Amino acid sequence: MKPLRKAVFPVAGLGTRFLPATKAMAKEMLPVVDKPLIQYAVEEARAAGIEQFCMVTGRGKTALVEHFDIAFELEATLRDRDKQDALRNLDGTLVEPGSMVTVRQQVPLGLGHAIWCARAFIGDDPFAVLLPDDLVLADTPCLAQLAAAYRQTGGNVVAVTEVPREHTSRYGILKTGADDGRLVEVTGLVEKPKPAEAPSTLSIIGRYVLMPEVIGELARMDRGAGGEVQLTDGMARLIGRQPFHGLRYEGRRFDCGDKAGFLEAQIAFALKHPELAPAVRAFLRRYVEG
Repeated sequence: MKPLRKAVFPVAGLGTRFLPATKAMAKEMLPVVDKPLIQYAVEEARAAGIEQFCMVTGRGKTALVEHFDIAFELEATLRDRDKQDALRNLDGTLVEPGSMVTVRQQVPLGLGHAIWCARAFIGDDPFAVLLPDDLVLADTPCLAQLAAAYRQTGGNVVAVTEVPREHTSRYGILKTGADDGRLVEVTGLVEKPKPAEAPSTLSIIGRYVLMPEVIGELARMDRGAGGEVQLTDGMARLIGRQPFHGLRYEGRRFDCGDKAGFLEAQIAFALKHPELAPAVRAFLRRYVEG
């Protein structure tokens, strides 16, 4: 079993639900408290042992890469002014030279197509996929939990959570087999099924550990839900050929691709921030009581 060292970040989306904020700014650069969404995703990957990072980008997304580069003028100015705390705040934005690459998804053909675009980076290795829109607040980072499950099972693992049956048409849904309460065997996958047709209410969120064989399935370019190349469909064709499990991760997930979910994440993460939490509690109390 190969170690998990690579991660893919599909970040080519236009972020239309956040217009006009995302007119000239990548949605993954939107900050939650004091860090952009993409930094949370990269830090989560690092905590799981990831050493190589690939961003699948589109036009207008150069700021995502620049965020993880050295900012000579800024850092020199901070040193001259002895702003040591500010300098330390930049530590999470630096990656090892040569460890981050980008590829372009020129046409918006779906998540499966975005992952296929990273095929040269993936090669013959297992890899993680992190969707920065999904932000997970957890004591043990969500991807680290998946990586542990991968080492236990030796195959594909996806993070899953229960959703209301009326919402199954929004997600990839599991058909399940053996279930120990935390790890559940995946016997089938359905992308965005109607509530009456959903095989369960266990939904995949934006965290995956996948075997490289999924690239061969995605290369077929079969169109699924919405006329797009769906990652769920490619994964489904691996079932029965490789171990495949869903992990009920520990933590709380926030859908930061949705305005209400993004605002809730701001509050939840601010309440965990050691410097901001007291002030945030105080002003929330004023709004609630007022």
